[in-house]
Amino acid sequence: MAKIIDGKKHAATIRAEVAALPAEKKGKLAVVLVGDNPASIVYINMKKKACEECGIDFELFKLPENASHGEVLNLIDGINNDSKITGVLVQQPFPPQIIKDEVLSRMNPKKDVDCLHPYNVGLAATGQGTLLPCTPAGCVTLLKREGIEISGKKAVIVGRSDIVGKPLALMLLAENATVTICHSRTKNLAEECRAADILVAAIGRAKFITADMVKPGAIVIDVGVNRLEGKKVCGDVDYDAIFDKCSYITPVPGGVGPMTVATLMENCVKAWELQNA
Repeated sequence: MAKIIDGKKHAATIRAEVAALPAEKKGKLAVVLVGDNPASIVYINMKKKACEECGIDFELFKLPENASHGEVLNLIDGINNDSKITGVLVQQPFPPQIIKDEVLSRMNPKKDVDCLHPYNVGLAATGQGTLLPCTPAGCVTLLKREGIEISGKKAVIVGRSDIVGKPLALMLLAENATVTICHSRTKNLAEECRAADILVAAIGRAKFITADMVKPGAIVIDVGVNRLEGKKVCGDVDYDAIFDKCSYITPVPGGVGPMTVATLMENCVKAWELQNA
C-alpha cells in the first residue's frame, strides 16, 4: 500500500515560512490576464488567496479578450517600470492575436516569478537559476520533504512540455537521477514506465498511466489535472488501480497543485531579493 504524499500539508508549511518573513521582503505580485478564460480565473483566485495568506501584495491587471498584442506589451512595460511591483505572472493561455514568446521575453527577468523568460529558462537549465519553474520545483520539493532519495534513481517523465517535462528532467538530473523523457512518439511506453523508480505523469490525459505501467514499489508523481463529467477532477494516473502497487503517490487534487502555488510564493520572495540585493 502506498504512502500518500500530502501536497497540501507541505504547501501549508511553505506558505507559513513565507508568512513569517518581514513584510518588506515580500514585495508585490502583478498578474496579467487577457480575456475571461474560466480556468485561468480559478487559478488566479488561488494565487490571490495564497498571497493574502503569505502577506504578499497582489494586483490583477485584466485586459479584454480582443486586446491587441501592443496593448499587452505596453502593460508589461508599465509593470517592469513600477518599482513597487517585484513579481509578474502572465496567465496563459493567450488569445490568438497575442504572440506568446514576445510577451514572455518582454518581462523583466528579475520579476519573472513563473520562470518563463528565456534568460531564466537558460539559468535554470544550467543549474544557476534563482527563480525556478513552479511545478517542476514543487515536484522536487515534495520528494525532498518526504525524505525520498533522488540520487541514483531512474526517473521517467511522461510528457515533454516546456512548462513541466523538460525543466523537471533537468532538475532531476541535477539531483543525480538518471532521467528518461517519454512522449507520444515513444516506442514501448509501458516498458519504459515499468523501469522507473520515480514515475512522473504530465501529459493531461485522464488515468492514462495504468497499473501494468508501474513497477512495484515505484514512486508516482501525478502532475495531471483533468476534469471528468460532473466537474470531478482526476490526474494522469489511475490512482485507485495503482495505489496498492507503488510505495508513494501524489493525489489529485491535493498533491502537486498546492506545491505549484507554494513555490510561486517562494519565488515572489526570491524576486524581491534579486531586485534589492
